[in-house]
Amino acid sequence: METYPRGRGDSPVLLLVGSSGGHLAQLLALRSWYERWRRCWVTFDTPDALSQLAGEQVVAAYHPTTRSVPNLVRNAVLAVRVLRRHRVAAVVTTGAGVAVPFVVLAWLRRIPTVYVEVYDRIDTPTLTARLCRPFLSAMLVQWEEQRRHYPEATVVGPLL
Repeated sequence: METYPRGRGDSPVLLLVGSSGGHLAQLLALRSWYERWRRCWVTFDTPDALSQLAGEQVVAAYHPTTRSVPNLVRNAVLAVRVLRRHRVAAVVTTGAGVAVPFVVLAWLRRIPTVYVEVYDRIDTPTLTARLCRPFLSAMLVQWEEQRRHYPEATVVGPLL
């Protein structure tokens, strides 16, 4: 796993950011959409993430992110480094906490940001989506019922 990307390169990069596990699985379900793009993943350095992203460019994020201010700061520094080293076309994320610094810093750099709300949060919005929402270019949901919380969202249907 590459800790930091080597250079900006000429072609734009799609930055896919998500925690390992279910968040990563939902990003992987978008493969037919992103496979034509040069891409870089930001996720946790866990065995499942490593095996699912074999052959992909991966940047290891710090975890756990839940209520960990030190890891939030570490991931913010990581986001600055990644966004400097790549010409990022857009940031796409399903959360969770690792997404917040990447979305905010991308927004500050005028890079489009897209959040896909996870499929299993129908009755209540996720904390990460609520934190990222003011900084998003687009909000996508998987169920029509989720639009109660995100009326501006586009329903894309279930990913899994």
